Amino acid sequence: MTYIVHRNCRHFRGDIPCKPHKRDGVICENCLQFDPIDARICIIKLAAAGDVIRTTPLLRKLRSEFPHAWITWVTETPDVIPTRAFDPNGVDEVLRWGYDAGLIVEETPWDWVILLDKDRPACVLSNRADAKKWSGFGLSEGRPIALDEAAHIKFLTGIDDKLNRANTLSYPQEIFRMCGYEWKGEEYVLDPCLDQPLPEGLPEHRPLIGLNTGCAPRWKTRLWPEHYWTELSLELKRADFGVLLLGGPIEHEKNLRIAAASGATYLGHFPLKQFVRLVGQIDLMVTAVTMAMHVAIGLQKRLVLFNNIFNAREFELYKRGEILEPDPPCTCTFVAECPLHCMERIKAERVLDAVKRQAARL
Repeated sequence: MTYIVHRNCRHFRGDIPCKPHKRDGVICENCLQFDPIDARICIIKLAAAGDVIRTTPLLRKLRSEFPHAWITWVTETPDVIPTRAFDPNGVDEVLRWGYDAGLIVEETPWDWVILLDKDRPACVLSNRADAKKWSGFGLSEGRPIALDEAAHIKFLTGIDDKLNRANTLSYPQEIFRMCGYEWKGEEYVLDPCLDQPLPEGLPEHRPLIGLNTGCAPRWKTRLWPEHYWTELSLELKRADFGVLLLGGPIEHEKNLRIAAASGATYLGHFPLKQFVRLVGQIDLMVTAVTMAMHVAIGLQKRLVLFNNIFNAREFELYKRGEILEPDPPCTCTFVAECPLHCMERIKAERVLDAVKRQAARL
């Protein structure tokens, strides 16, 4: 029996019937929905959810350059990767990092493998991939190595604090350069998760200000003192703003205390997709450098951002916010604990003024 199978069709699965077949009963030989793939691109970006989200502008460029490519993304946080089902700029396949994903990547012929992490297991995966072209990083003698000059510049800013502080490029500019492109304002691609339920009790006052009070424990020096959050919440309510406290399990008890002391609304903590849906309801976010910041940017919210230990030029706010740093600036770079407690130098009154400036532009 002769049966024609278009293995290079975007809809083809191989293990189960394709969607056009299940929906319309079509078969490969005469299918009018045949969508041929002319390139296979693998993005390896494991990292934290925020780092993954801020890498998504690259998808817009790749889709414009390779409209018929099959794009696979390997990550530890698949929930934040946009797929083509949500956005035409999204990926075709998301693989959760692990043994199975590694096998699939190794046994697939790729036209281009893009690795933007210097994580050693990710570098091993890139080394093992069968590809025509690589961009970013690999592994040599058990340590990460830049694969070309563009990646070498990024490599050096990651190991030399002085070079890091001297860098003038934003993260989107850096990763576009690593891939041979020029960043031209491409935005994040983020699913707003409109299918997720909203909790009851959202404040009706507008503008609604989201206060994201925590950050990942890796660099706790980013934390703004709790009593400042309480003071800011009180002042925002006096100025007739709606105030919604945001955070995860680590911030739960703190947010309960701030809510009790200030009257701000706190609805609890939620899984990632529900959190994205909730952030979609606010007008402006106040936060340190953390995942919530990237969610807010991806949803095109206005932002008041705290920064102390990073190079502020790294962050691309798309002209929808401002960055507040200690005055005088902190001299630490990538440290877990600041010996000078620099975040205490960002007073609540200064943050309130920034919120009012940004709210006036809504």
